[in-house]
Amino acid sequence: MDEMATRLMKCFAAVFPELTREEILAATPASVKSWDSVATLNLLTVVEEEFGVEIDFASLLESLSYEKLAAYVQQRIEIRDNKGAA
Repeated sequence: MDEMATRLMKCFAAVFPELTREEILAATPASVKSWDSVATLNLLTVVEEEFGVEIDFASLLESLSYEKLAAYVQQRIEIRDNKGAA
């Protein structure tokens, strides 16, 4: 697991401490009983703080999962880093 994935795993574990690593990797709002709208906002806020990226909450609310959030964060990091290099 790379550094970004490890950090994202810690974000999920902070919001959903009852989940195992395997459950986090497969996590979606439908699969996690405690994943409600408040948990979504908490998770996205924790991820924003951890990675220093802005998240468009509206674009993620309908299709949120560990996998999709990981891809989204990676994309936001690349955009942020490319802006800094320009």
